[in-house]
Amino acid sequence: MIIDNIKTRVVAVDINVDKTICAIVDVRGNLIDTCNFATSDYPDIGNFIAVLCDHVMELTERNGGYESIRSVGIASPSGNVRTGCLENAPNMPWKGVVPLAAMLRDRLGLAVALGNNAHVMALAENTFGAAHGMRDFVVVSLGSGMGSCFFSNGTAHLGNNGFAGEIGHTCVEYKGRPCGCGKLGCLEAYTATKGILRTASEVMAESDKPSKMRQVEKLTPHMIAEFCDLGDELSIEVYRRTGYWLGVGLANYCSVLNPEAVIFTGIISRAGKWILEPANAAFEEHVFHNIQGKVKFILSTLDDHDRNLLGASVLAWEVKEYSLFK
Repeated sequence: MIIDNIKTRVVAVDINVDKTICAIVDVRGNLIDTCNFATSDYPDIGNFIAVLCDHVMELTERNGGYESIRSVGIASPSGNVRTGCLENAPNMPWKGVVPLAAMLRDRLGLAVALGNNAHVMALAENTFGAAHGMRDFVVVSLGSGMGSCFFSNGTAHLGNNGFAGEIGHTCVEYKGRPCGCGKLGCLEAYTATKGILRTASEVMAESDKPSKMRQVEKLTPHMIAEFCDLGDELSIEVYRRTGYWLGVGLANYCSVLNPEAVIFTGIISRAGKWILEPANAAFEEHVFHNIQGKVKFILSTLDDHDRNLLGASVLAWEVKEYSLFK
């Protein structure tokens, strides 16, 4: 068999709570072209799928057409690479199980792979980022939720049903804070956006000290980190507590996995030393003694949006090829 029409591009899609981004990515990881739209504008999954397909088709047509596109890779919260479904995503508008990959394949006529955004981030870090050359590592994403994926002996470990690595939904406090998943005391309830804002409210309620946080009507974790840089005492305490819970959770995780490194991604990780230093201190205090001092904490250097798209492109290259446009 002689093959003379090798396809050199894929479509990568990054779905998050606020925005969905589509890109054409070549074999070297170059983002050729991108477009985006507001995810929150389409609470009906059918409408969302229609708009997503329209954007993918428009993007493809203005970049050489379907003849050069091999497949589509998608990153999404609660995406299951084994089933191709969005499964009970707590922070997304579509509830239940949504067969997203199959719906897109039927409309686009191309192979489609769907993965959890933490899994996709790990693929990007392994291929293009800080984990390049590592065999055993953990990627942790801190944002509106807390996601994680780990590589073991050079391979992403997904588990029996595709949900391995859900460190954000392990319990760190008995009957603790409610989590978006419906459980109590999940690590995510202390380390993701809503958890950090709740910690900020608690810290301000416990003290009458002045703080720049009190002057903001709509506080964000990014603002709190900026106030830390300005020496705001209560803001520093917010991230100290957040880092403590993060370190304890990761100590449990890494005592089981024994990774070479933990790589941090997501908007909250951009708080840098304010969250990583207390996290590292709590980690070293609680991790199994034979692992102490042997796990590197690394802040990803990849752009957050580029990382998700690059990881989705890796997923696209891995799916078995299928196309109506030979």
